[in-house]
Amino acid sequence: MISAGEADAPTEFRHALESIKGRALRPEVRLEEVPAPRRVAPFSVALTGEVAGATSEDPELATGRFIVLYDPAGQEAWHGRFRVVTLVRATLEPEMASDPLLAQVAWTWVTEAMAQAGAASQADGGTVTRVLSQSFGALADRANDVELEIRASWTPATTDLGPHLEAWSTLLCTAAGLPPLPDGVTALRPRRNTVGP
Repeated sequence: MISAGEADAPTEFRHALESIKGRALRPEVRLEEVPAPRRVAPFSVALTGEVAGATSEDPELATGRFIVLYDPAGQEAWHGRFRVVTLVRATLEPEMASDPLLAQVAWTWVTEAMAQAGAASQADGGTVTRVLSQSFGALADRANDVELEIRASWTPATTDLGPHLEAWSTLLCTAAGLPPLPDGVTALRPRRNTVGP
């Protein structure tokens, strides 16, 4: 989970990464560690995630990124030493593009996922963007596409980042149109889908 060159990472950062390593998520979510941004904070880790379609030939239903930033000195804008930065993208049904409440509804997905996972935070912020693509000419037969993009960031209240990863993965599944799991039901997943080696 800690990339080469970060073997000397502070203990607090290492503990935070351990809290997301091996965190069980819904089986529909596939994670992969990718290079993290280097200029924003002295230490960081980044994961990409996707919710796959029903078959291997189907396109992804949603994709996104989960980034943990850590600055031992803290950053005033973060109100702390850690910052979680997330992105979720999904293609929606074209009729949703005209819904004037789409952005507000999408933002409630963020807040509800955080509450459900018990991911306490502060200094939360973000944007919801929708893009309607219409095709013309030789592509006129192609259906209209609506892409929804949710960018959100927050400062975790503790170094236990497992609930924050869980909240992001729930948001990814919600944007993909998957039904929520019933209360008291835990998704079973193959061992290969846990975070980390």
